[in-house]
Amino acid sequence: MTDQTLDPQIHIHDLGQRARKAARGLVTASTEAKNIALREAAKALREATPDLLDANGKDVASVEGKKPESFIDRLRLTEDRIEGMAKALEEIAELPDPVGRKLATFERPNGLSIERVAVPIGVIGMIYESRPNVGADASALCLKSGNAIILRGGSESRHSTRVIVEAMQKGLEAAGLPKDAVQTVQTTDRAAVAALLKADEFVDLVIPRGGRGLVELVRDQASVPTLLHLDGNCHSYVHAAADVDKAVKVIRNAKLRRTGICGATESIVIDRAIADQVVPKIADAVAADCELRGDAEAVAIDDRLKLASEDDWSTEYLDPIASVKIVDGLEEGIAWVEDHSSHHTDAILTEDADAARQFLTSVDSAVVMHNASTQFSDGGEFGMGAEIGIATGKMHARGPVGLEQLCSFKYLVHGDGQTRP
Repeated sequence: MTDQTLDPQIHIHDLGQRARKAARGLVTASTEAKNIALREAAKALREATPDLLDANGKDVASVEGKKPESFIDRLRLTEDRIEGMAKALEEIAELPDPVGRKLATFERPNGLSIERVAVPIGVIGMIYESRPNVGADASALCLKSGNAIILRGGSESRHSTRVIVEAMQKGLEAAGLPKDAVQTVQTTDRAAVAALLKADEFVDLVIPRGGRGLVELVRDQASVPTLLHLDGNCHSYVHAAADVDKAVKVIRNAKLRRTGICGATESIVIDRAIADQVVPKIADAVAADCELRGDAEAVAIDDRLKLASEDDWSTEYLDPIASVKIVDGLEEGIAWVEDHSSHHTDAILTEDADAARQFLTSVDSAVVMHNASTQFSDGGEFGMGAEIGIATGKMHARGPVGLEQLCSFKYLVHGDGQTRP
């Protein structure tokens, strides 16, 4: 069938049935089988590099001139990025299997022995936008954690996603596991997204990964439980006791290493006590490559900054643009971050351990850092092998979502004929 002939409701129902059956097969899969599947999938990805580059070229060509460069950068694959995807699969294979872990054991006075053990969630729907590598990372994490996954990548990455899913399925088949554990929605009809969000009979959890519009759509329309990742309006706060040269180096990396990722710093907050020193040094370090928009005080210090609007303080640019705000001390800095952050990742740059501790405790974000680039907010950098996303809510999982966060748990109760009075 072609995209145009698939009925979205019937298609999602079919994918869901097959995924549910595959999930039952994964529950009892051995760690060895899952690891073989991941390594064989990595091998298949490498072998498919020419086909994947060709497919990705079609995807990029379809949006050139229509989307900003930051979007195209997230979409574009290179040989190095494909190799990175393959290595991530192999790294996940080396991680401990999260399924079957004993989370707690306890004995009751009546002799019952109770275990709380980690189990797969079941079937996960993954809805994402332009980054093709998300499909590979999400599939690998779900496979290792015993979950089946239905991918719905953005229409702009459909050719790349097809090749990636084929590689994952080759790995599953090589390990004797059900290939339907990794599937992709075959139609670009947006009605398929709505159908997936309502597929309670088959899907246990939906994870959206993309811009605020996508996440809010999922939040508002889903009847399936969701794990949400809102935008990454990340802050780096330069405290009065910062090592200025260290802080400037970190901020350049936090903003410009890759501007189109959710962990990029979007707002630079500077303590008034050292603003005269810090603002020009930051401008020296980044102004040639990044537009700086500051408050009136920051602009008065260095005219390389443009005057910010009120909207700038809450904007995730995903481009070489950053806002600069001057605050009067630690408490005002914390309050500013709390009021304007999307609570993804925020950092303090300081040599004062007490100030760092207060910031780390007071800022209620999924990830809070001290003297480090916000671009480290990533599952791979946290030793998770990869991530399926970064959760900004507070229920079930928060921050980078890796293998352990893709498990639920159940209780195993062992008795010897006990009856309840």
